[in-house]
Amino acid sequence: MFTAEDTVLVVIDIQEKLFRVIHEKETLSANTVKLVKGLRTLDLPVIVTEQNPAGLGSTLPEISSLLPGVEPIVKFDFSCCKEEAFLRKLDELKRNRIILCGIETHICVYQTALDLADMGYEVQVAVDCVSSRTMSNRDTALSRMGLEGMMPTSAEMILFEILGTAKHDKFKEISALIK
Repeated sequence: MFTAEDTVLVVIDIQEKLFRVIHEKETLSANTVKLVKGLRTLDLPVIVTEQNPAGLGSTLPEISSLLPGVEPIVKFDFSCCKEEAFLRKLDELKRNRIILCGIETHICVYQTALDLADMGYEVQVAVDCVSSRTMSNRDTALSRMGLEGMMPTSAEMILFEILGTAKHDKFKEISALIK
């Protein structure tokens, strides 16, 4: 089980120009906002990456506005793990469980998930918070990640997994967010 003490969220490349062509982008945005709000309510750290921001734009404002003080890590390789600043941030946080969300599922999310697992991290992919330009690419990537040992989750599922009990002092806040 993932807990607030050992988990970090990684938001991969949810950027303005790429987002425009993503399959079911409104659902992706709404679920990612819930996930980020919920995990921030539970005081979990969040890492944000941006793939070539000069070409693809900045992180969507509805997400970046929820993360004051979180500077995106700029990258050009598809896997976040190829970026030294990303690896340093993970090392600083000293957490061994990672939730992934972002775009595109079959490229940057997939390659990052595999690299993180190879490095010994336990990875869950929030399936309702990832997408690609086509549903077939998204679904293929999710299938392959499952075969590689990455566990699927959803925004609601992981929030309640981390809560663990209705007695948690943040239960009402999280429940209201999900409704």
